[in-house]
Amino acid sequence: MSSSVEQTAGRRLMTFLREWDRGGERVRRRMLLSFLSKNSGKTSPELELEFAQAASLFLSRITAWIRLTYMFGTCLDLQLKALGVFLSATSNHRYVMEFLEVGGVLTLLEILGQKQTKEPDKAQALHLLNIISNTGRKNKELICESYGVRAVAECLAQSGSEVTQRAASTLLESLAQGNPSYQQQVYKGLIALLACSCPKAQQLVLQTLRTVQSIVKTTHPAIVEPLLNLLRSFHLEVQYEVIELIIELQQTEVRTAVLRALVTLLKPARKGVQKHKILQDPEMKKMTDSLPLFVQQAAAAKALRLLAEGSQETSEELIHLGVVHHLLYAMGNQEHADAQKQASLALEHFVRSYPVVEEHVRTAMGPALFSSFMHNAELLYMSVDDVQADILLSNRVNISRELEEQNAES
Repeated sequence: MSSSVEQTAGRRLMTFLREWDRGGERVRRRMLLSFLSKNSGKTSPELELEFAQAASLFLSRITAWIRLTYMFGTCLDLQLKALGVFLSATSNHRYVMEFLEVGGVLTLLEILGQKQTKEPDKAQALHLLNIISNTGRKNKELICESYGVRAVAECLAQSGSEVTQRAASTLLESLAQGNPSYQQQVYKGLIALLACSCPKAQQLVLQTLRTVQSIVKTTHPAIVEPLLNLLRSFHLEVQYEVIELIIELQQTEVRTAVLRALVTLLKPARKGVQKHKILQDPEMKKMTDSLPLFVQQAAAAKALRLLAEGSQETSEELIHLGVVHHLLYAMGNQEHADAQKQASLALEHFVRSYPVVEEHVRTAMGPALFSSFMHNAELLYMSVDDVQADILLSNRVNISRELEEQNAES
């Protein structure tokens, strides 16, 4: 009885494969749709039962057809989904190995690099690469050896689809985990991606970079400049991720470099500012040239406040770096209210924490402005007039030497 059942299953399989081999695009499309409806979510043993212990014969045919047609996009969506049935099946080791042996990784990476590939197909290809990556270190290395990090990074930077971008960032994170030979390559690739222009991609890169940073341990100095440039973003979700990463970098080798750079950003240099394609009226040219730097100035003040509130050691180091002078300067920027507000809130922390700072700030501001500042630092910007703004901009406060003497005496 068993032999008879096996023979029947075998004949059915041969008929199926013969139909595939002889069929054109329309026939194969129908067969793939049927396969997906019947077999999605099945385990490896269940697939073998469906294909008379020879499911690999169908897998090899799908793989061969993809390699021949992916440049033309022929049924690519269905082909990739059918591959996903095999590669994502429980106990999938055999299918993964068979796919890799015929150059499956290179095929998927080439699909990512094709300009004509549709975004859903790119996302599916990334999903399959992620399945392969999660099967172990050897396969992670295979993807990286095939220039996978570069291909995935370029896909993330150039894609206009959030689904594709998320799939790419997930894959990069997977390639960094448990892959010591290539984790630095992934890390440096993510740093390079900080310069991409899409806000959603920037957010995802920052989130992934925070995870990968904890894996690589050592921080590359090249991260500082592109990271702080993202504080110019008009998107609050990007600024949030930047500040969170800045806080985490306080435990690394670039700590001092980050603090120095943040303080410097409080006095932006307008020369060489990139122009943004908004408000193109010539009368607004000066404002639009400076706006990204003022946004960065406000975000830097906010980051400095959070860092100072979290650590007395950091607060004192910032005072030595001249943060009080720079915060007063930022408070005088009447061209950007948020920069004034954030600088005022940050300065309030230092004034209330250090009597020597309070004394110097009172002298620099004058009694009337200082009284308003202490009453409501957050809303002070609303009452600062032109004369007071000039006083703030021209302040010459320098507390570092006096603080050193104070610490020496104590």
